[in-house]
Amino acid sequence: MAVVLLTTALVIVVALLAAAGAGKLARMEGATYPTALTRAAAAFTAVLTLAATVTAALAALFA
Repeated sequence: MAVVLLTTALVIVVALLAAAGAGKLARMEGATYPTALTRAAAAFTAVLTLAATVTAALAALFA
């Protein structure tokens, strides 16, 4: 159970870091705050989706 919680926390931290990086890069590129927030949200969603896809593939592989 502890491994699952730690892995979940790590995935969320990585997703937040990716979102922060995407938002910062968007602002450095000259995007407005709403556009930067949209890009950050898209990056956050993409990381979580990728993590869920990898988890489903590994679960099917080991089941």
